[in-house]
Amino acid sequence: MDKKLFVYLVAVIFLTFHLVSFAEESSDTSDTSDVIILGTANFSEIVDPEILFLIEFYAPWCGHCQSLAPEYEKAATILKTENIKLAKVDCTSETEKCKEYDIKGYPTLKVFKGGRIADYGGGRQADLIVSYMKKQALPAVSDITVDNFDTFKDSDDVVIIGFWNFDSQKEHDVFVEVAELLRNNYLFGQTGQKEAAEKAGVIAPAVVLYNKLEGSTEFFNGTYEKEILIGFIKAYSVPVLGEIGPENYSAYVESGLPIGFLFYENEEQYALLKSSVEPMLKKCKGLMTFGYIDAIKYGAHAENINLKQKWPAFGIQKLVVNDEFEKFPFDQDKEITPESLGEFVTLFMEGSISPAIKSEPIPEKNDGPVYTLVSYNFEEVVYNKSKDVLVEFYAPWCGHCKKLGPIYHELGTLYSEYKDKIVIAKMDCSENDLPPVVPFKIGGFPTIKLFKAGDNEIVDYADDRSLDSFVEFLKVNAFNKVDVEVKVESETDSSETSSPSSSSSSSSSSSSSSSSPSSSSPPSSAAASATSTGDKHDEL
Repeated sequence: MDKKLFVYLVAVIFLTFHLVSFAEESSDTSDTSDVIILGTANFSEIVDPEILFLIEFYAPWCGHCQSLAPEYEKAATILKTENIKLAKVDCTSETEKCKEYDIKGYPTLKVFKGGRIADYGGGRQADLIVSYMKKQALPAVSDITVDNFDTFKDSDDVVIIGFWNFDSQKEHDVFVEVAELLRNNYLFGQTGQKEAAEKAGVIAPAVVLYNKLEGSTEFFNGTYEKEILIGFIKAYSVPVLGEIGPENYSAYVESGLPIGFLFYENEEQYALLKSSVEPMLKKCKGLMTFGYIDAIKYGAHAENINLKQKWPAFGIQKLVVNDEFEKFPFDQDKEITPESLGEFVTLFMEGSISPAIKSEPIPEKNDGPVYTLVSYNFEEVVYNKSKDVLVEFYAPWCGHCKKLGPIYHELGTLYSEYKDKIVIAKMDCSENDLPPVVPFKIGGFPTIKLFKAGDNEIVDYADDRSLDSFVEFLKVNAFNKVDVEVKVESETDSSETSSPSSSSSSSSSSSSSSSSPSSSSPPSSAAASATSTGDKHDEL
């Protein structure tokens, strides 16, 4: 036999052997997986008969999908014993099926339950998936007895049980209403058995929260009103001290309690912070929570509390309304000790510390065509009732802001002789917070608003960014009327979206011509500090 032919045949046999082996391994992996693979051919046949199904719509190249895969597999194996099935659909091959369910990002998880479809709202770790889906399989409130009381109260991280008698219809109805609202997050049970109430050490009507993570039992002592009961549940469902990351940050925020962030980058700093905060935990329980932050991963969040990325560090974030926060940074020139941290937290709890506002110094000279605003002079200038003030809120990294710069400067020059009536101003939102008096948040850059003289009405600028359009806008909307002449027409700004580079692997699209701050960060200020291309840490 020809030597070349012999070598060729051996290579073909070798390759065939390995391809068969690989196929068998792949088949074995598929056979042993508890995650069901769905496509157009088998989707309805498998899903429709089931009462409850969790389905992941994914793409093989997606990094988040790859990270989820082992956790999803673990959850599928655990939930198999509960007769709750998990499945997945590859959207790169099943494009029509994914289009049918309006899949726009990966992974997207949806709960199919009794003919209804809802977005999955749980975490992406196996235990969180299991916990969430178990709740979906149960009614909003499960009936329990003295016999299954212990098993039920230990069946999830946070369990809330109501104890009733014949005279507690009102309390019962409020409890059920709250349970319907929070059923995706917590496990609710109820009983009318006197023996169960005695076992819990309560007299009906009563509500008890069992927190397995904390090893604590909390008794509700408020009036039976929906918002009050919700507040109790959220406040006592988060640990008074724990590790905070992207997977649980929202739970801490939703508790409504102030959060004390403890930033560390090594074990020594972690131990220092632990010893400094532990003496305060008992008196702060139910009033404030504390969370460790791995500064190597999420150090940029410190800037949202007006802290420098210098470790260790401590700061408090207080939810005021909606997504608005007040910030209380601990002085980074002071040493962190149990005494210094204890004094700071005590003063905060007493309301003796004012929230910090991030601001550049007020410029010594501010007589250019465009007035430079900082947080410290914002109210004085912008809310001056004798002047109309047009403000550009910008970020230095924003491409659209850079392109607008010459046009906006020309606009300022045009109105320079009328500064007693109309002021053209700008503020760098990466270095300055919006003062609390401002009734809006900045969602993208540049954002341009007119603060009118007289009543200080705020008018959004939404026209193209040409000099002519700015002049026309002011002519129509400004309280003070002045005549200016545009000699040279400015080129209209592009509507193409630009954005800073980001370490986040999640992506979003926008048809707006504004650059948006990172949506992965907690909305604590107009400045989204981690959008700067120079940051070395991610936000939460």
